[in-house]
Amino acid sequence: MTATPTLDPSKQPTRQRVLAFVLMCVGFFMATLDIQIVASSLKDIGGGLSASQDELSWVQTSYLIAEIMVIPMSGWLSKVFSTRWLFTGSAIGFTITSMLCGMAWDINSMIIFRGLQGALGAVMIPTVFTTAFMLFPGKQRLIASTTIGALASLAPAVGPVIGGWITSEWSWHWLFYLNLVPGIAVAALVPKYVHVDDPDLSLLKKGDYLGIVLMSAFLGCLEYVLEEGPRKNWFGDDVILACAWVAGISGFLFLVHAFTAKDPVVDLRALGVRNFAIGSLLSFVIGIGLFVSVFLTPVFLSRVRGFDSLQIGIALLSVGCFQIAALLVYSQLARIIDMRILLLFGLTCFGIGCYLYTPLTAQWGWQELLVPQALRGIGQQFAVAPIVTMALGSLPPSRLKSASGLFNLMRNLGGAIGIAVSATMLNDRLNLHYLRLSESVTVGRPEVDGLLARSTGHLASVAGNALDASQASLASLHALVMREALVLTFSDCFYVLALCFLVGVVSVLFSRPIGSAAPSPDAH
Repeated sequence: MTATPTLDPSKQPTRQRVLAFVLMCVGFFMATLDIQIVASSLKDIGGGLSASQDELSWVQTSYLIAEIMVIPMSGWLSKVFSTRWLFTGSAIGFTITSMLCGMAWDINSMIIFRGLQGALGAVMIPTVFTTAFMLFPGKQRLIASTTIGALASLAPAVGPVIGGWITSEWSWHWLFYLNLVPGIAVAALVPKYVHVDDPDLSLLKKGDYLGIVLMSAFLGCLEYVLEEGPRKNWFGDDVILACAWVAGISGFLFLVHAFTAKDPVVDLRALGVRNFAIGSLLSFVIGIGLFVSVFLTPVFLSRVRGFDSLQIGIALLSVGCFQIAALLVYSQLARIIDMRILLLFGLTCFGIGCYLYTPLTAQWGWQELLVPQALRGIGQQFAVAPIVTMALGSLPPSRLKSASGLFNLMRNLGGAIGIAVSATMLNDRLNLHYLRLSESVTVGRPEVDGLLARSTGHLASVAGNALDASQASLASLHALVMREALVLTFSDCFYVLALCFLVGVVSVLFSRPIGSAAPSPDAH
């Protein structure tokens, strides 16, 4: 296929460039939002589809697995079909599968449609990053990267808020129908306004199909192991063990292939550029922070406080509010202050915000969560945008497409691994804390006997049966100990999460100055 040369994207009329960027940001926001929009509504979805708690986790996981597998291929796919038509096809597929998710008739159909939704919408995420760096030169690039960074961190934060409100006001089906109008608009307008490159179908003949197969096997099996491991006793389960072997072998072969192939599907050699390597590591850390904090907080509010979808959404609202406020401050400071300083400030705020969750008690609601979430919201804004500029701004345009997939993969992979580790901690540390608390809460201790006597007396006056009241008192004591053990477990998870940001802060010290100007085409 012979294509006519495309005008240098940065030389296109300003109006067209801005419209193209806005349209792609809408698609990007939808695809990122849908990872977490179901977080506060899983109980309602489970009720509607008669699904168990284990099955419900796959409503999020199937989407994330599919996204993780497709995102690294986005660079090659955009070279083949062009950014314009790839993005358009992705928007169409995402919109159709969103409608199918809303129409799901059981949990199996929901999991299948969510996987398709994640796979078809995945390429809308990294292509926005590369297109922004192609469309906007110099100082305009700072504005574009700030916008993308804000959307990338805002979507996971406000997803449960929007989802909880929609489920409360209408039903969980509208979590997915919400995508129809913006999805159709993006699919209709992107072909008109987005012109940054031309398709080259000849690349289909020499595609890195071996690399794609190895990478898909590695990421797919790894994500399955991480998701199912905590529930199936890890390597005590034959399927988990087999997937772990497949992930290990295919991962090793993929790394060897990626560093030796002439034109691999993922440009791992870009990790030789210091700022890109550090930016990818920080993207991994931010992924852990974004996804794990949004995973843990709704689970705490649901299991410990018994909040419904709307109450969980309201409790999480402060993160988005403070991030939007921080966006205004960041956009001004980024013009005059070294972005590494802003990045350090953001990572520190995010880490301290996570650490302030550690005094958690069973009475915490939105008031107690306000300060930790405020720091988290501010930290997200000040950290994500500089990381985008640090990583992708250090590469020449010719390497952006392949490297952008890797950069975005690191964020989602961080989230997947972080959630898996958190789920394991919620199981193992819960057992540990319960056993320790049970040693102190035994019959024969004056405080325990007094509590049981008061509880039994109260229940007996209500039920009229002393034996039933005594059994109910013991059950109530068991539930109390279990609740406190669960609170301590959540506190442990947030403490470990805070430590991850210490790694991020140290890594920034080894980075080079972050500039808004593009590197030379032959930069290495």
